Amino acid sequence: MISRRRGLATAAATLLTAGAAPTAATAAPPPLRTTGPHGDSRSRARLQRDADAILATGATGVLAEVQTADGRTTARAGRADGSGPRHPVPWDAYYRIGSDTKTFTAVLVLQLVGEGRLALTETVERWLPGAVRGNGNDGRRITVANLLRQTSGLNDYLAVSPDAADAFTPAGYRRSRFLSTVPEDQLKVALTQPPLWLPNAGHPERESRWGYSNTNYVLAGLIVEQVTGHSWEQEIHDRLIEPLGLRHTLTPGTSPYVPAPTATAYTWFPDVERPTDTTLASGGWADGSLISTTHDHGVFLRALMSGRLLRPAQFAAMKETVAADDWITAPGVRYGLGIAWRPVAGSHDGIWFHGGTHLGIVSESGVTPDGARAATSATFTLRMGDPAQDAQDAAGRWLIERALTGW
Repeated sequence: MISRRRGLATAAATLLTAGAAPTAATAAPPPLRTTGPHGDSRSRARLQRDADAILATGATGVLAEVQTADGRTTARAGRADGSGPRHPVPWDAYYRIGSDTKTFTAVLVLQLVGEGRLALTETVERWLPGAVRGNGNDGRRITVANLLRQTSGLNDYLAVSPDAADAFTPAGYRRSRFLSTVPEDQLKVALTQPPLWLPNAGHPERESRWGYSNTNYVLAGLIVEQVTGHSWEQEIHDRLIEPLGLRHTLTPGTSPYVPAPTATAYTWFPDVERPTDTTLASGGWADGSLISTTHDHGVFLRALMSGRLLRPAQFAAMKETVAADDWITAPGVRYGLGIAWRPVAGSHDGIWFHGGTHLGIVSESGVTPDGARAATSATFTLRMGDPAQDAQDAAGRWLIERALTGW
């Protein structure tokens, strides 16, 4: 959910006071069966070296998986609690996937478009009358496509929150880790500031100016609820989690807890010498609240890019991209409808990905354009405002790219 595209430190700080909307009643997830490593020895050794390289940047724990039609390859490094050698990161650990949630939400919206219940050219005002007004913000100028492609010009509610300074400390985190807010309150925060721009008046859906904003996906979630008459959580479950058999993916609602097995999520706050255990944390909704595993995440990505989740017209629309010039963690990124593309050495077609960051967790992932191969990883460490985080992110991208291209 935290943006690593612009203002990571500011966005991460404000996340501490942002909560999830109430969830539909959901049964407790079944315990994961802890399994050993998978894959042939050569593939596993290469993946293990890349996981070890992430750990060497100072991370406490790493979990990675590569999936193909022939099976999966897994690797792990580090410890579940970041200290003693007796407790390694659990195989199939649960973790918060952060902004990787946005791809799930985009699929929901595009399925509704494919069913003729919604149009990408329809405005926010059409579905949420009066919801986006004030300080120059205008929902009549913002389409559904603008929301999903991050071309609306709306401010990120995380970046403009007035609570950032207090939350940007271990004490602030502890005060707010059980607090939650509803989507309408997140939207209200975003609208306290003028928009960065308003989309083109004649054809707003063609707007190409890009700016990452969690607010876009809060609105997308609210539109899903307005169109269907069901909660976003129910639609995620009925349309994606259950059909794909994602038995270890869940919507936590207002709960700050992550199911077992998991690993401690450590956050280094700026100018603090010791890490803070931030495993307990609420934050996000349709923009970044899902909890999953490397395996379930890979299953979803392969199903999406193999064309199983969307009709051809909507799948093609999803892959219509604009330049994401301020996506600072990787060059050449282009952003579509809830998913991004970047060029990769050794690949003619590049890879599709998103990525997500939550307190103490960095989710990296990628999938080949044909869905034949997906790679997912979770690193249980986040260092705000620390150059070491750049090294960790680079090592995470390297793992994904090598896994997808077979370098």
